[in-house]
Amino acid sequence: MLRKRKVILCLGSSCFARGNKELIPMIRKFIERKNLADKVEFKGDHCFDHCSNGPNMMIGTRMFHQVTPENIEQYLKEGLGDL
Repeated sequence: MLRKRKVILCLGSSCFARGNKELIPMIRKFIERKNLADKVEFKGDHCFDHCSNGPNMMIGTRMFHQVTPENIEQYLKEGLGDL
């Protein structure tokens, strides 16, 4: 059985204040649109200790900072491109 690649969005208060709530449906739609539900696990977690650079997102072992609606798709493509 293949392990799913994890996409983890920081749900800490600092990232929340910087707009991570907008990113949740965008990530879900990307996974659905690219038919990655069987290959990707999407979840939230608290604090990656990079609060001043948030919103923060991890894909596998790679961290993305200052994630916005404008750059989220590019970051998802970079992090999940080989799936």
